[in-house]
Amino acid sequence: MQKIIMPVLLLSTALVFAQKAETPDQNYNLGSKINEMTLTVGGVLVVATNDGLVGIKPTESQPVFTFNNFGKLKPEETDFIPGSPYVIVSQGAGSKLAGIAKTKRAVIDYVRGRVIFNSEDDNWNQVYTCNVILPQNKLIISGIQKVGDKFEKMTPKVAVYDLSSSTLDYSFFLDKPGRVGVSKDFSVTGTPLLLKDFLIIPTAQGLIAKSHDGTELWTAKIKNVSKMIADASENEIYGFEAVNAGKNTRIHKMDKNGKALWDDDRKIKGVISKFEILPQGLAVVSNKSSGGDTSVFATKDESEIAFLSAVSGENLWEKAPKTKGYVQHFYIMEDGILFGIQSGGINKISFDGKPLFKKPLKTGENIITMAESPQGLIYITSEDANIVNLKTGEEVWTKPLKYKSSASVVSTFDNESNRYFIATDDTVFTIDAASGKVSELSDIKLEEKESPNAMAIRNGNIFIGSSQNMMLLDKDGKEIYHSYYKSPGKSGFMKVVGGVVAAASLVATVSTAAAAGMNNNGISTNNLRNYNDYGKEAKRASDMFASISDASFKMMSERFKASSATENAQFILTNLDSGVGLIKVNKDTGSIDKEILLKDKKPEYKVDAYGGYLFYKANDDTIYTYNLNR
Repeated sequence: MQKIIMPVLLLSTALVFAQKAETPDQNYNLGSKINEMTLTVGGVLVVATNDGLVGIKPTESQPVFTFNNFGKLKPEETDFIPGSPYVIVSQGAGSKLAGIAKTKRAVIDYVRGRVIFNSEDDNWNQVYTCNVILPQNKLIISGIQKVGDKFEKMTPKVAVYDLSSSTLDYSFFLDKPGRVGVSKDFSVTGTPLLLKDFLIIPTAQGLIAKSHDGTELWTAKIKNVSKMIADASENEIYGFEAVNAGKNTRIHKMDKNGKALWDDDRKIKGVISKFEILPQGLAVVSNKSSGGDTSVFATKDESEIAFLSAVSGENLWEKAPKTKGYVQHFYIMEDGILFGIQSGGINKISFDGKPLFKKPLKTGENIITMAESPQGLIYITSEDANIVNLKTGEEVWTKPLKYKSSASVVSTFDNESNRYFIATDDTVFTIDAASGKVSELSDIKLEEKESPNAMAIRNGNIFIGSSQNMMLLDKDGKEIYHSYYKSPGKSGFMKVVGGVVAAASLVATVSTAAAAGMNNNGISTNNLRNYNDYGKEAKRASDMFASISDASFKMMSERFKASSATENAQFILTNLDSGVGLIKVNKDTGSIDKEILLKDKKPEYKVDAYGGYLFYKANDDTIYTYNLNR
């Protein structure tokens, strides 16, 4: 039964005027059993069937693409490239016979429904690596191509394709076809580095640099490199090699001609997670792992932060800052490096290794938010919150706000009253930005013991949301409404959990993924955001997509320019009078604007909360879509 905790007048209004929808806007009979559904950042649903893949764009009556060339695909055989309209399909790549038997790869642009690359069409018998390179929008393939004479058909090759035009730019062999002598392993060991004037391929024999027409420029005996990064001028290049069974990393540095610039490589303990090339040096974060070893001699599960000389590779800091946990936040500031630890703690170090905070800041575990505010650095953890001076680390609020550890903590800021609001599992707190005075605004209780996952100011009131609850408080903390819609039974709920992805989470994910994909192969991202800048996040994602000269990226850019469908409403799965359904609930009134009966005790569905569409698996081979914006 649906339970609504709200005034009687609002309850009756919700039931009388809710729009009911049972006839779908689009009906897609795929003719094959549906195995898996993936909602992409582009708003297209990619469906894995017994026959292959199908793309569904809810504004079109027919699938945007159907790819059955490789037949049924396992989940691990599809790779959605973050911050892009591409999915890579692989078959045979994970087989024990991958180096002998045939392997297949394809790249699909799911937004426009184009198969950009198919290894079978281009006579690739084996594909060893397949890398999408952004923002250049290129595809780099390595493997064996059955083209040319008998020697060429046996020699490892690299090809570069343009993803916008689906055409081959150039290709070249990694070894001389027909070379006499001991056979050599030229397998590609990592992601190639595509520069303005040339391309560097990391292989088991070392680095091979080729011009864009395939002419060999130089080679370097630096083997088994997995990633490479160039500085802004592309004159200095860093290569990363995993050593000690992947537990540690070696950093190599060379110039654009392949000449080593350091006397020796630099060994870093752990796996590198952040690498920033700065005027003052190289900021490096690496994560060490015990691997489950509990002995006293085991490696600690923690991050190390190092600052290296770009000239020599030597560590410029006499003493590395203590972390005692993994780095969760890492930001480059004008005067130094600011970082937060997942297990608790925030600190700031100057570029010459001196502490900038008077003492390391103690915080609760899981730093959910670190952001700039007019008053300083605001941090919010699962246990406490405060604002501190970004220069000294001194507390701005009278005392930290402490609360019982919560599974989720949300917050917002009201410009009109100049107050912060923070909601935990059971309490809403308010903090006066001018004085730093903290006070309890209201006690809350969300049904089903839920934690809040959304908070916003709406016309001077405070909105709080969770999966099954919605609540609106006035500026004094008085409840205007509390709507609760029961989840459809534990077994059904467990089946469909995650069906609705919050628009704010999607925007943050896309924005970060786009930045990572377009900056140093995703090894380095740095952006201390302003507090409460959800709109700026959406614009950042839109601008990044727009910067790539490709129609599909332009379409994704337009998608994130538009307002989110959940700006004024929330989508909730619940029990309706006739069965399980999805409802659209107004955030200002708590009343139901629309309900869709799904007629299924355990519905399988996806909601594009940003675009405002419901994708519902009606039966084993059919998808219905509903427009939730109307």
